[in-house]
Amino acid sequence: MKALSDEAKQRLWRDNHAMLMPANPSKDEKSRLGFYIDWLGETRRSWYQPDLQAYRDYLLFERTRRDKKGARKSATLSPQTALAHLATIRGRYAALTRSNEMRDLLFELVNPDDSEAEQRAMVDEFFIRMMNDVHPAAAPVKLVAKQDTADSEHLRLKPYQVNALIQAPGIANLRGLRDTALMTLMVCTGIRAAEAAALQVDDLRQHLGGELSLRVREGKGAKQRLIPYGPLNWCLMYVDAWLGRAEIKAGFVFRGIRRGGKTVRPTGIGAWTVNDIMNAYAISIDGALRAVKPHDLRRTYARNAYDYGMDLERIRQNLGHTSLQTTQTYIGELDGRDRHPPNMFSPPHDPHSLQLLLGEALA
Repeated sequence: MKALSDEAKQRLWRDNHAMLMPANPSKDEKSRLGFYIDWLGETRRSWYQPDLQAYRDYLLFERTRRDKKGARKSATLSPQTALAHLATIRGRYAALTRSNEMRDLLFELVNPDDSEAEQRAMVDEFFIRMMNDVHPAAAPVKLVAKQDTADSEHLRLKPYQVNALIQAPGIANLRGLRDTALMTLMVCTGIRAAEAAALQVDDLRQHLGGELSLRVREGKGAKQRLIPYGPLNWCLMYVDAWLGRAEIKAGFVFRGIRRGGKTVRPTGIGAWTVNDIMNAYAISIDGALRAVKPHDLRRTYARNAYDYGMDLERIRQNLGHTSLQTTQTYIGELDGRDRHPPNMFSPPHDPHSLQLLLGEALA
């Protein structure tokens, strides 16, 4: 980089977001590259001098985020998740090395007094150094293979524990009603935190083969799917009560609540907010208070559906997993009636009280 002037270096440093964020990023790209770009800014680094070893250590040991009160708390990533973040970043750098616009920009910034051969050599050296810096060998992540996973690492709630979790927020105020509706819908459909956060009002009542279903517009792998409610459609009573009380008729289903707890924000919540919400409602499991994670509700849905007689292929389709692809080609798309879950949970609140609550919210 000796041939670049200080002014040129400053220009490159200011272009972290412009250079690293693609025009139409996927959800994973937007999230992972966004975290990386923020880190570059906070540590006063430039995109053209990546230090993935330092960023790897940040993800694994140092990463924090602010909670609702503005306090910093640990938000380190597992080795598997950190590896996925680094892979996305490396993929973006690889795309930059194939970009003619990138090469043109660099030729504009090299010393114009240098010969064409010197300029070309400088640009080539730039790319070589950058790709060496982001090579997997420069920032390895050690993964420990597990033959078995302890029960304590994942939660699969039993029906009575589901009831305890749903009752924890209460339904007397706006925040409690939202949190109850959110967790109820997630456990009754098995959707991911990000999928719940992205739900729109018109996603709540779609149909698959005549069966009332929830639409996930864009799940993992950019796949849209429908999840029949079956006898668990009582979860919509909570969601409808929340929408009525919050005066939401269109747009995002789940939204932030303004200070004071009386009104809601116009924008939807994020996946991290879903995690924060659930962390607030620890329940007793095996004699100890445990916070239930969003993904624990997916495991709970899958395990209870299986225990109640639902076959693995129908569970796979409802959860949006990509495995059992060969089986899928033989079976084809299953009818909604065959895929709706059994009546494995029941509403912990009195249905009559819920109907009254819904009537008050819609009045």
